[in-house]
Order: sequence, then structure tokens, then C-alpha cells
Amino acid sequence: MTEQTVIDVSGVTKSFGPKTVVKGLDMQVRKGEIFGFLGPNGSGKTTFIRMLCGLLRPDSGSGTCLGYDIIEEAEFIKPKVGYMAQKFSLYGDLTVKENLDFLARAYQLPNRRKLVDEAIERMNMGRFTNQLAGSLSGGWKQRLALTGCTLHNPQLLLLDEPTAGVDPSARRDFWDEVHNLAAQGITALISTHYMDEAERCHRLAYIAYGDLLAKGTLDELVSNSGLHTWTLNGPNLNELTTKLRASEGIDQVVAFGNTLHISGRDNNLIEKGIRTHAGAENRFEPCETSLEEVFIDLMRGMNP
Repeated sequence: MTEQTVIDVSGVTKSFGPKTVVKGLDMQVRKGEIFGFLGPNGSGKTTFIRMLCGLLRPDSGSGTCLGYDIIEEAEFIKPKVGYMAQKFSLYGDLTVKENLDFLARAYQLPNRRKLVDEAIERMNMGRFTNQLAGSLSGGWKQRLALTGCTLHNPQLLLLDEPTAGVDPSARRDFWDEVHNLAAQGITALISTHYMDEAERCHRLAYIAYGDLLAKGTLDELVSNSGLHTWTLNGPNLNELTTKLRASEGIDQVVAFGNTLHISGRDNNLIEKGIRTHAGAENRFEPCETSLEEVFIDLMRGMNP
């Protein structure tokens, strides 16, 4: 592991009974990087995250996290990681301040009262200091959880679908804070289902049913997909969808409101298919391929 590499694992595998949940996964994440981890439910994202922070032991493979062996030195990794689970895991019948004070005690932090007060101020939670955590909105629960998992000044954040069920404004605030932390040198591995969130990551990996299908920057993933995409709007879109999906060279047709996004690997065949079926009132033109179209393409033919 180099000084700038925080996660470096190779061939990591984990099974539960006859089902292999993570299959020989390789991954490297650099210091200060926001690394997005995407994939459908049941694909092994949570299992992989738990192996990194020592909550699960891999069946095979090797690697390091924060310079420590993920199998033999897991106890040294845990104190340096901030882990945020999918479900809000703090105490709903304690106030915001009481929850943070409890965590500070658990981490055995010196000057814990001062640290808690500073954390509340830093995260703009002052007006909720004495409010029960269970009565907070989803967005503020999320902010409290992020405050709690950064209270001990971790070097790595492992955030497992942290914004599920949170409104767009709160999600944006959350991501602004994650970028602030990354600017301070804190690394973040974040699993998410939201494509707009994925586009805010420095690099991405896509895992499906235990297999790592692709990784790289947003531009690299789109470029390496080899996809070309066109938009089409106008009347009879439902009928056109059926015809276009049956056309040679067209891999996917997806409706976005009153517009179809049509993708494939042969630009000439896509245009030919559109011109064959589109009416005089339809308008169509090439457009940039989106991350969502790349991931839909990756999932074609995959079975859970």
C-alpha cells in the first residue's frame, strides 16, 4: 500500500452458506477520494463494506485498509473508520446532544463535551441540541448520523446508502459536507442508488450479484461502455418504443417523460432504426450517454 492508498484489496470473497455474495473483488481507493459504490439490492455492497471495517471476515482474498491487514489486523481498523449504516442506528429517545455524548464516551474521547459542542456547531445542529433524535426529520437524522460517525476524526468513512429516503435538498446538503470532509483528506466509500449522487463521486465501481462489472471515473465509464445515445420526442412514443426495441443495433429504449433515450453501440444502426420508424412529427438527435444508461447496459443479461 502506498501512502496515498487507503483501501487496497484483491480477490476478496464472501459466502453465506451456498450463496457467494462477493466474488473475488479487487479495489483500490486513494486518500481524500470519494468513491461511489453502486449496484442493485443484494449485490454484495453492504457485505463488502462490512469486511473493510472488520465487521465481517472474508473467506478468501487479501488486502489492507488504512495500512492494516483486513483479516489479521481488523481490530486496528475499526477505531479509524466512521461507519454509517443504511438504517438510522442512534437512540431515538435520547436528544441530539445525548446521542453524541454517548458516542464520545464510547470512543473514549478526551474533552468530549467540548468536542460534542464543536460538532453540533460545525454541522449547524444547534437548534436541535435538546430535541429527541427520534423526532427529527429524515434529513436531520442523516446529518446527526454523519456527525456521530465523524466525531472521533476518522480517516475513512464507510457510508452505506446514507441518503435513502431523504429529500433532494437534504441529500445535496449531505454531499456538500462529504466534499468538505474529502477536502480535509478524509476518504469516503459510499454506496448509493442515485445516479445524480454517483456523478458527484471522484471514481465509481459497479457491482452486480457479487461481481465487479466496471470501475473508473464518470468519463471513463461512459467512454468504455462504447454506447451511443439519441433522444426522440413527439407523438406515439409508446408505439415507437416497441418498434425501436426490435430494431437491429438498438440495445435499450428508455422513456424520460416525453422523450425516449435510445442507445446502442453502432451509431449508424441507431439512426437507421429511428429514421425507419419515426414519423414526420417526431424530432430526434444524438445526445451524451448518461451514467444510468451505462449501468442499464451493464445489467443486461445479468441474473441474481
